[in-house]
Amino acid sequence: MKTLNDWLSHLETAHSTGLIDMGLTRVGAVKNAMGLHPQCPVIVVAGTNGKGSVCAFLSQIYKQAGFKVGTLTSPHLLRFNERIAVNAEPVSDEAIVAAFERIEAARGEVSLTYFEFNTLAAVDIFMREAVDVMVLEVGLGGRLDAVNVFDADCAVVTSIDLDHQAFLGDTVEKVAFEKAGVFRSGKPAVCGQNPPPESLRQHAEHIGAPLLLIKRDFDFSKLEQQQWSFRFHPQVASLFSDGLNRNRNALPIPALRGAYQLNNAACALAVVECLNSKLPIDIGAIKRGLLLVNNPGRFQVLPGRPLVILDVGHNPHAAKALRQGLIALPFAEKRTAVFSILNDKDIDGVLAIVKDQFDAWHIAPLHLPRSMSPTDLQQKLQAHGIENVQTFENVQTAYQAALAGASENDRITVFGSFHTVAEVMAML
Repeated sequence: MKTLNDWLSHLETAHSTGLIDMGLTRVGAVKNAMGLHPQCPVIVVAGTNGKGSVCAFLSQIYKQAGFKVGTLTSPHLLRFNERIAVNAEPVSDEAIVAAFERIEAARGEVSLTYFEFNTLAAVDIFMREAVDVMVLEVGLGGRLDAVNVFDADCAVVTSIDLDHQAFLGDTVEKVAFEKAGVFRSGKPAVCGQNPPPESLRQHAEHIGAPLLLIKRDFDFSKLEQQQWSFRFHPQVASLFSDGLNRNRNALPIPALRGAYQLNNAACALAVVECLNSKLPIDIGAIKRGLLLVNNPGRFQVLPGRPLVILDVGHNPHAAKALRQGLIALPFAEKRTAVFSILNDKDIDGVLAIVKDQFDAWHIAPLHLPRSMSPTDLQQKLQAHGIENVQTFENVQTAYQAALAGASENDRITVFGSFHTVAEVMAML
């Protein structure tokens, strides 16, 4: 019998056209063959950045309210099991292997990608676990992503910016149209960006999905004493929850760091209000959820000195959020970046935004097919006028050197890719 690692090794090469092959025909056929038709509410979360955090907020709030919640996220940092969680805990190897075997038995001649197996396995497990709600994070885009074979009772698009242009298009309007593909007729569509791209607004209108916009239908404001408030006043309140306009006051600042997390938390609370008639939630569960939420690698500040920040940000939109977060931190005598990025990312855009936040750079390759070579990385940094750069054979030795050379008043920021952060996490 195959172990989980055997399965994952197999899935990395099993699909003839590679790991990414967009489209719903294949995965839809296997979904129907397996009878995967969820009866509980399904929340689908898309967006350029912030998807994982919104999923984490929703999962913890529903868990604290006593609901059983199944959450699909990607990618993982240390273990594949992180992608499929029940009540915010990764499921077992055995559960995933059993799901993979059921998919294998059902798929016949249909070839599936790694992510398609991942998505079907998650929903299969959640149905067998009889969860009360599913939170499904889109892998890439939305319209043609495997997650989109499941109909959302409420869909979220957190933010829209350029990323994965080869698959999603080279303008924000094209990207927005792909992400809006997760919206469903008559079902609320939450958008955490205002104004939204016109293609997203038009698609929602065209299919009759009531669009809830931040700063119009819901909003947040930061209060004194480490608190904030959430306002929910959709234009067509009767379509959502119990028709009530709601304010949630005196909420604790979320456990996830970074100013942008209030925007993500507000998107999550908008979903909670939209589904309130099916999944009623009290203010206590919301407060506990905000305090107990955990999403490693998103502006994660490690305990102790020197201050160490882990951030998976790998595109300009995420780099802006990282920069804001760093500026808000206390003064650091020496600021070191431990940095590596994949070669299909907008490294120029990222460097232009964050370069003023570091005094020294430790760079290393990622030893993956899409990794940038140390020479290419070095040339990119030079082109941006970045000096004081040291090259290492891998991210772990780059981090160890940064730590060895730091005093307790210094700061180290590990960023550029999920893989960069994962290598340091594996040491910790």
